[in-house]
Amino acid sequence: MSHLTGEFECKLDNKGRMMIPAGLKKKLPEAEKEGLVINRGFKKYLVIYTKQEWDKKLDELSKLNQYESKNIDFIRYFTRGATELAVDAAGRVNLPQSLLDYAGIKSDVVLTCQISKIEMWDKAAYDALIENEPDNFAALAEEVMGDKRKEGSV
Repeated sequence: MSHLTGEFECKLDNKGRMMIPAGLKKKLPEAEKEGLVINRGFKKYLVIYTKQEWDKKLDELSKLNQYESKNIDFIRYFTRGATELAVDAAGRVNLPQSLLDYAGIKSDVVLTCQISKIEMWDKAAYDALIENEPDNFAALAEEVMGDKRKEGSV
């Protein structure tokens, strides 16, 4: 899979289904055959993975020592609510109500691609997040990515 980019606005229908935007669907050719996995994000949003990416996450988790309490807790909370999504013939996915409730998603949704996953936000919550962009984004960029130049990675 190539890296995912872009933002897409969607609406849920009254049955909790979402049409995958055509521009995003083109970037996910394996989704119709293999499906997708949706899960809770670290804050009040959801994360959608291709089945292949989700399996990579599970492989990472399987390497943790499952006799350590913090690892058990992390695995439990990270996988809580994870649900496989099947894409129907119309290009829609049926989203679990419990996950929609967790993220406060009612109808208007923003899908924002984050390299190998897709964050799914309630539109109002996402707009509020983006409005709070740091005044000095350049300083954040230097703090997060600055050492990468020294390593020759970027």
